[in-house]
Amino acid sequence: MSFPESPEVRYQMLRPAQIVARREACPAAYIPLGNVEWHGVQNPLGADTLQAEGIAIRAAQKGGGLVMPPLWYFAPDHEMTGYIERGRDAIAREMHLPPENFMLTNDPAQVRTANERYQQMLVDMLLLAETLGFSVGILVAGHYPLIAHAIAAVIQFATLRSHDPARTRRPGLDLIPWACCEPVLRYQLENLAHVGDHGGYWETSNVMAMYPQTVDLAALGPAGEPQVGIGGSRPPHEANAADGRQHIEACADLMIREVKVRIEHPDWFRHAAFTMAQGKWKQDAV
Repeated sequence: MSFPESPEVRYQMLRPAQIVARREACPAAYIPLGNVEWHGVQNPLGADTLQAEGIAIRAAQKGGGLVMPPLWYFAPDHEMTGYIERGRDAIAREMHLPPENFMLTNDPAQVRTANERYQQMLVDMLLLAETLGFSVGILVAGHYPLIAHAIAAVIQFATLRSHDPARTRRPGLDLIPWACCEPVLRYQLENLAHVGDHGGYWETSNVMAMYPQTVDLAALGPAGEPQVGIGGSRPPHEANAADGRQHIEACADLMIREVKVRIEHPDWFRHAAFTMAQGKWKQDAV
């Protein structure tokens, strides 16, 4: 990783005393979410999860807290980026797989079951963060569609806690959940409408900033020609690590502000109706 490797903030890489010290200084747990999915011939298939983890690492390094092990998987049979669906045949050829493997299901029961299973897993991860002594749990969605599931899990968790009689018996059961996603967060807080893409300039720049050894721009077809399974306002040929670092730092800074206000004013966000409120740190009272 090209970002600073120190301080180490990944939960699984630290000894107990190191975890306690960081948690007591800033009781925030970042939980990266993503998948393994085509992001162009130039990018690793784990690009979404790598971005979520990288942004979380920078937020924890700069603002405190710890980064939990990422959750990589989500049921692919009913939810994938439209660029992949449209480029199904070409992607299948590149992956030496039959195109049928990339067809979306239209079975409502299967979709509902997959959604419920995934959202419950996210709730369980928030419960684990709470058990481990954190006051704020942040679901960081690298694959953009996962923000909907992350928000659903946040609302479920907040509702569970507000109606849980055990909370009055165990004061430690008071984690504030929150979910974020780079393009959504920057649009809502900075009014930036052209953040993010699918394997284009934006995401390729991000991955280059984090894991430059995994990106090969030379693998791309000629500039100006259609690229398989890629979408965005700028082509991946324009990607560069410097811009990626700026993207990541800007998003991490916003996340730090949101986490700080939740640690300092947990009662503002405890009710399920307000737990996803963002930008309260902009108010003069904060």
